Amino acid sequence: MKRFHNPWITLDEWLVWYHKIVKECQFDELADFEAATLLNSMLSGKALKFTQIERKLSGKVSIVFGAGPSLAIDVKKFVEFPQRRVFTILAADGATAALLEHGVIPDVVVTDLDGPVDELLEAYAHGSILVVHAHGDNIPQIKNIIPLISDRVLPTTQIEPFGCLYNFGGFTDGDRAAFLCSSASVKAIVLAGMDLGEEIGPYSKPLKMLTSERLEMKRKKLKIAKELLEWLASKIPLPIYDLTTHGTELQGIIKLGSFNELPLHKLICST
Repeated sequence: MKRFHNPWITLDEWLVWYHKIVKECQFDELADFEAATLLNSMLSGKALKFTQIERKLSGKVSIVFGAGPSLAIDVKKFVEFPQRRVFTILAADGATAALLEHGVIPDVVVTDLDGPVDELLEAYAHGSILVVHAHGDNIPQIKNIIPLISDRVLPTTQIEPFGCLYNFGGFTDGDRAAFLCSSASVKAIVLAGMDLGEEIGPYSKPLKMLTSERLEMKRKKLKIAKELLEWLASKIPLPIYDLTTHGTELQGIIKLGSFNELPLHKLICST
């Protein structure tokens, strides 16, 4: 079964990015493999198949909420938008908390399990699918949280996939969500709460939890996420719109000022 599942990019193309990221961030590839092996063993025989999540996303307009500084504003705008029900909603990890605060249950949460666990489990209890990622830094979270969410989970890795694991491309929770959407034949991808600048949003990591080294790494990851989203935009024939209130400009991605500027009628009626 094909586990690297993105029709627009190849595994070899992704691994070039992966090895570049490993070098830049000084990650441990063996730790990534250890985490992937653990997640695979814990979910073998229970994990969702890609076709199950594809049915939820295919043919729809997907909105991906990142956990950037604009998130609270962007969620409020979304809740007030009369046509919000046309979207399939994806939350990048900590963005789940902001959505729940406004009574919005994400259809899909893309997470490496380092965000707010209570909100993650609350979304899961209300029906959210969890796309859970394994990497070398989240082995303890995998051990502690996966037993609580053993079904309705699609497991992913950033190395060459095996077993029940998938790889759609992408690195941080936010850009991985966009890569997932591109793999699932969506009509369009809409970004919100994806500032991708120097400032760290409170739904991502509270600043009091970040040492100077971790803050520097967080900013480096956001820079990589920006580069990956721009690369994705250059590879796929699908429109990507950015509604992030204070977000940086993303090459190849259409910046809009409001939800009303989205060509939803055209997107929904297109075949």
